[in-house]
Amino acid sequence: MASAVERTDDLVREYLIYRGFTSTLKHLDSEIKADKEKGFRVDKIIDQLQQFIQNYDLTGLKDYWGYLDRRLFSRLEDVYRPTVSKLRTSLYRLYIIHTVQMKNPEKTQEFFQKQALELQGQAEWRDWFALPFVPVPEQNPIFSPYFSRQWADTFLVSLHNFLSVLFQCMPQPVLLSFDAEVQRIMCVQEENEQLRQMLFALQGESRLKKDEEMVHHKLPPYVQHMDRLGDTELDLVSSQRNVNVTTPTRNFFSTFLPQGRRAPAKMPQLPQSSPTQASLGRKDPTGQSVKVKDPPVAKDSKMPAVSMVTAESATGHSRQRRHQDHEKERRELLSRLQTQQSSERKTDGSDPEAPTEAPPDQSESTNQARVCEMGGAGVEQPFIKLSQEEYGEHHSSIMHCRVDCSGRRVASLDIDGVVKVWAFNPIMQTKATIMSKSQLLSLEWAAKPDRLLLLGSGVGTVRLYDTDAKKSLYEMSIDDAHPRILSLACSPSGTSFVCSAAAQAGHSGVMLESDARGSAPLSGQLLLWDTKTVKQQLQFALEPGPVAINCTAFNHNGNLLVTGAADGMIRLFDMQRYESALSWKAHDGEVYSVEFSYDENAVFSIGEDGKFVQWDIHRCGVKQSEYSLSQDAVGPFVLSGYSGYKQVQVPRGRLFAFDSEGQHVLTCSGSGGVIYRLSKAEAGLESVLSLGGHKAPVVTVDWCTAMDCGTCLTASMDGKIKLSTLLAQKP
Repeated sequence: MASAVERTDDLVREYLIYRGFTSTLKHLDSEIKADKEKGFRVDKIIDQLQQFIQNYDLTGLKDYWGYLDRRLFSRLEDVYRPTVSKLRTSLYRLYIIHTVQMKNPEKTQEFFQKQALELQGQAEWRDWFALPFVPVPEQNPIFSPYFSRQWADTFLVSLHNFLSVLFQCMPQPVLLSFDAEVQRIMCVQEENEQLRQMLFALQGESRLKKDEEMVHHKLPPYVQHMDRLGDTELDLVSSQRNVNVTTPTRNFFSTFLPQGRRAPAKMPQLPQSSPTQASLGRKDPTGQSVKVKDPPVAKDSKMPAVSMVTAESATGHSRQRRHQDHEKERRELLSRLQTQQSSERKTDGSDPEAPTEAPPDQSESTNQARVCEMGGAGVEQPFIKLSQEEYGEHHSSIMHCRVDCSGRRVASLDIDGVVKVWAFNPIMQTKATIMSKSQLLSLEWAAKPDRLLLLGSGVGTVRLYDTDAKKSLYEMSIDDAHPRILSLACSPSGTSFVCSAAAQAGHSGVMLESDARGSAPLSGQLLLWDTKTVKQQLQFALEPGPVAINCTAFNHNGNLLVTGAADGMIRLFDMQRYESALSWKAHDGEVYSVEFSYDENAVFSIGEDGKFVQWDIHRCGVKQSEYSLSQDAVGPFVLSGYSGYKQVQVPRGRLFAFDSEGQHVLTCSGSGGVIYRLSKAEAGLESVLSLGGHKAPVVTVDWCTAMDCGTCLTASMDGKIKLSTLLAQKP
């Protein structure tokens, strides 16, 4: 704390000089010189007390201790008052012992004369009044321990520690908290650098192999102005400028994506039989062969080989330049990892050449049965459920439940329009309750700052709410013709947000069972707004016509936007040109939820047809995998009541969420969330953990990850939200 105070004083001086406040600066310097707390420097406080003792300044010693008592000790709890009293008694005894050792009996008698009225009623001073009359107090059994150097040093150390702890526990002003924040940021940066080097080393070998097989494409000019590009992406740009290869139009989205941002070894691997089969296509889950068209140059059998050789030679030179700075660190880390792996293999006694994976089963039920049978014997589960807590402040069905960017707060919205902002660490407690006269249909946390919450209504307005101040900052009128704000998404790289507005419907979040399906797609708009200027920036063109957008999601840097609409179409927007780049028919019926994959080379979607599909965004409309889900995971969700009554709710919130590595997905179910492993397409989804805990259908989920522990949120139609804490098991 003392170092932070000194740096803050210097910064304040610099600021006062910059502003020209010279008189204030003089007063500041004079008060700092007369500061009795010595800038919270404990060593200087101890030196000041010792100086009073050395100079026989009893009055100054009493005044200084009285100041410390009024300024610091008086704010302590009553349990610490005996400790303060003992320290003051020891300080006075140190003064008396010093006068005796220096053979100054006048100062000894002066102390007892001035302090007689105050000390004569205290039992610990009863024997000390005889000290001036003892001939040799150093040999007296009562006083001899206090004449040793050990007692004096022990007292000074105890006083030093007491003051140090007191200063550390004092509430600090906000201005002083910057020092701790700077230290934390520096530690995080150092840790990130170490992890980046380790990740680079792990990706080194696989990247060398992939670069030889991959045809590099020339980047469009506008990619040169992209923001927040990482080192690997910049190296990719510079290397591809030297490769004179024609860019196919269907693969131009590879320029948006961070090719080296995530570890390729952690991505789910698709089965490969032969190069011929991989180049011609693969079978989808229905068993039909899906062929992938080759580029136009593939018509000539000799041309691809020539272009591949040219690309490989050019890539080899650029790759050599790109890796030469990190070659030494990579080799060292690789050698360490290989040594560790070999030692682990020897310890386990396993055969490194033995097959590590059995052939996948062909049905989801078989996979689930295999997991249940082998889960307790020899197969380590990916997650362990540590605890499950319930948040029950809502009294009606939940529509949305989202964790903020920092992972500290949760915002949940029910069909009655009540929003609860609550925290779960260290204890679960409600921070704010938001009531609205008009119906609320959507919510989203802002990226910068993360305390702001966007609330979309059913009357064409979006409210910006400050969860810390617990007040609405302002309300934006979006569109009167399309009053239903179905979806909100904030850009991670700025202050803008995307708003989906739809025309008025015959039902809201809850409807009759007969109205659950078969309704025509509603008209809608997709708009871009700015939270700083509180103005609409533009309106996106929706082809083939205006349609209601049900769900929206940005990629990691906000350069891409994916949307799912009521007409079953998925649209991908270029957020630098603000135009639609790709669109394809994804589902029979509405698209309920869309998200980018972990490596952002694909898009996952859930639709009204009960399909959970993975789409390749480099090839428009090409499925990488397709899984069938039950109605409990897709919706509309049905809650049965008394006398045959059924409440049906259409999906509004997020229907699936990924873990921190993109290998597992959390979905809804009738009794709680279910976690699946994203395995091979032919094997289907492999259930690894059922969270459970609900008595009503789960309608929306979210997954917040922090280090090895993750928090899964599952919200149901009875207003209950379950918070499950998971521990990830490292393979």
